[in-house]
Amino acid sequence: MQAQNTRNRRNLRMREREVARIPIDAVRPNPYQPRRFFVQEALEELCASIKQYGLLQPISVRRTRDGCYELIAGERRLRACRMAGMTEIDAIVFSAFEQDSAVIAMMENLQRENLHYMEEAEGYQSLIRDHGLSQEDLARRLGKNQSTIANKMRILKLPMAVKRMLVQYNLTERHARALLRLHDEEMQLKIVKLIVQQNLNVKATEDLVERTLTRMYDMEEAETTKSAKISGFVRDTRLFVNSIKTVVRQMSDAGLAPKFVSSEKDGGLEIHVWIPNFPKK
Repeated sequence: MQAQNTRNRRNLRMREREVARIPIDAVRPNPYQPRRFFVQEALEELCASIKQYGLLQPISVRRTRDGCYELIAGERRLRACRMAGMTEIDAIVFSAFEQDSAVIAMMENLQRENLHYMEEAEGYQSLIRDHGLSQEDLARRLGKNQSTIANKMRILKLPMAVKRMLVQYNLTERHARALLRLHDEEMQLKIVKLIVQQNLNVKATEDLVERTLTRMYDMEEAETTKSAKISGFVRDTRLFVNSIKTVVRQMSDAGLAPKFVSSEKDGGLEIHVWIPNFPKK
């Protein structure tokens, strides 16, 4: 994959590049930066390292039309340099198209193992949505299979509340995939809480989802059967009337003298049943 990414990077439409020292305040964030979560402690450690040894690897930027720079790669390094109070920063300055800038930012972060799968999926979605790329186009540029892109993006179908909990409790991508089988947000949230409470691994989570689906299917099937019976029963009101008449006859056989009167009224059937008190012993 490293070799493929290198070839893709080489094939991007880069016309010129130079290494320069530029004002930090002139660097704007990349709107297509896939990384959304930055650990403060890690940034502070990087800041301390930069203060002691300097910035060992320049950031990458592209020139914008207004004379400023848009960050391509090096968000953590830029933040750490700002924390260190630096006013200038070493940068590789490219003349790149906006789409190339977005793809490079994604490639740069994909090569770092700690990019969260949710960030990766959102990054793919942004590139496809904002640049009119197909999944096949994006896969080709990133040196990945189209099925890999599609499977990553499926996770974004989960409700926002579920995605927040996955990130909050640091659950894995395979945990997230297991939840996709459930199409009820309330049930998904319930399963996530069980995963956290019982510290369930992926296999246990998949088994739990399977049992939940089986139980939900059985309940739906039973409810459907029950509804069908009631529906069929309701369609013929004579069944109700006959049932009431049967009860009235049974009371008559028991020595009572009930009265049964029915009449059509307001598009329906009105029934009156009068039952005398039981004789006192």
